[in-house]
Amino acid sequence: MCMIALAAFGLAHDEPKGKAVTITGTVVDTGCYMSHGAIGEKHTDCATTCAKNGVPLAIVDAAGKVYIPVAADHKNQNAKLLPFVEKKVKIDGALIEKGGLAGLTIKTIEPAQ
Repeated sequence: MCMIALAAFGLAHDEPKGKAVTITGTVVDTGCYMSHGAIGEKHTDCATTCAKNGVPLAIVDAAGKVYIPVAADHKNQNAKLLPFVEKKVKIDGALIEKGGLAGLTIKTIEPAQ
């Protein structure tokens, strides 16, 4: 029993550090977006298939900045983003920049106007 408690303690993490932000952008599959610029409603079916096959989803804002979802909760971030593939969303979370990447923890996500 004590070992289980210690194991659970070992998996516990503090809340992710980062700047609280609200980001508005389009959810894209990184494979097609990065390799040939595919984005938008016409790409929804392909992006959905890619995401279901494990290609990571990301958020691209109007300026073209790509935000990679950070799995601070140790859960598949594609599951959170899949209902919004190739749609514009508003995300509240924390921005964590490291090694040239813009990471984004997702606290809330909703369709954007």
